[in-house]
Amino acid sequence: MKKILLIATGGTIASRGSESGLTPQISSEEILNYVPSVSRICHVEGRQLFNLDSTNILPEHWEAMARTIREQYDVYDGFVILHGTDTMAYTSAALSYMIQNSPKPIVLTGAQRPIDKEITDAKMNLYDSILYASDPDSHDVVIVFQGQVIAGTRARKIRSKSFNAFSSINFPDVAVIRDGSIIRYIEWKPSGPLQFYTTLNPRVFTLKLIPGMDAGVIHYLKPYYDALIIESFGVGGIPCYGEDVYMDAIAEWTGSGKLLVMTTQVPNEGSDMVIYNVGSRIKERFDLLEAYDMTPEATVTKLMWLMGTYTKFKDIKTGFYKKINHDIMFTKT
Repeated sequence: MKKILLIATGGTIASRGSESGLTPQISSEEILNYVPSVSRICHVEGRQLFNLDSTNILPEHWEAMARTIREQYDVYDGFVILHGTDTMAYTSAALSYMIQNSPKPIVLTGAQRPIDKEITDAKMNLYDSILYASDPDSHDVVIVFQGQVIAGTRARKIRSKSFNAFSSINFPDVAVIRDGSIIRYIEWKPSGPLQFYTTLNPRVFTLKLIPGMDAGVIHYLKPYYDALIIESFGVGGIPCYGEDVYMDAIAEWTGSGKLLVMTTQVPNEGSDMVIYNVGSRIKERFDLLEAYDMTPEATVTKLMWLMGTYTKFKDIKTGFYKKINHDIMFTKT
């Protein structure tokens, strides 16, 4: 019988009501008591890593999760992480970069309603996650939620309250789970040796353009961040208002040795900056990175991992365009 480690970090699934709203309070052992049927699938042991609303998750918590899995990797056959839904996509992406090519499954799940409620999605999500983590054909980092199995770098929370909270962006679901059966759409195995990384550089900022935004904000960010991700409009570009103040601000940013990444605000299909002049002129002038079809969560966390691992731009650039856990499929580099 497979041996699974349940790592509890908090979230709605572990919450109870208080005078000021839901707060994570339920322990990993208590949560397991709500799904006794998993004992027929595998042996599960719980570990309470922390008990946080996922709004309060920091990169240092991702590092703690990765360290815990690394320390226990030889002891267990798979891992299930209980997590709040609000930042789960960031955590699943971060762990995809910190634990690469894992032959053992690392599954994230949670719930939109606490597990102690009469009407809840928590029990099904937890059961499905343990089922998936126990299957010998499961590998790498995924989110299991409402019957969907989503690659860890492709998930986005698209609904704030409904049970079908997540979607796989620019990539199909890996599998679905129906009536206790796993139906796999994509068969894949690790393409290289297992690698662990436990250091991130969190000095990454995402700037979402709005029409008329003052380019001075880029100057303001310079002392605080090492990488700037600009979420542009459509397939990507930079406004050329008046005296081209954006180009000047970006020139100063990149000239100081800081990273610039261009992406799009549009959820699906990704960026392609060479289509319009507003994009091609900046791509021709600056040695920047383009996120193409990567999700915002994957773009942010991949940069944090790369900057925590490498110092030279050429190494960061090579790593950025390397496909990891299906994170990027389309490039023109």
